[in-house]
Amino acid sequence: MSKSELTLSPVETVACCSPLVREPLSAHRAEGVAPLLKALADPVRLRLVSIVAASEGGEACVCDLNDAFDLSQPTISHHLKVLHDAGLLERSKRGVWVYYAVRREVLADLAALIGGDA
Repeated sequence: MSKSELTLSPVETVACCSPLVREPLSAHRAEGVAPLLKALADPVRLRLVSIVAASEGGEACVCDLNDAFDLSQPTISHHLKVLHDAGLLERSKRGVWVYYAVRREVLADLAALIGGDA
């Protein structure tokens, strides 16, 4: 298998891409980055990332996140799972509660990809 055929996760793909303002993304790289952007494209998920990132200590308990929305706990958990599976959030279980933290390096890589050195 050649290096160009290696399968990278969306997080790895965005980390290795040049900013959009420097060179166009290949079709392969665009397909690799799209899952991260799709995960953020939902208003609830975008708010969840924002709330977690802005929380004291950079993490938030799922119990606190439920109170920020007029949605059921299973719906919030689904959105958090999508964000975690995309590589945007880390999670750790403490007792009966799950705590989430934003993977800031992934957000920084996304920002660099989109904003570049304009």
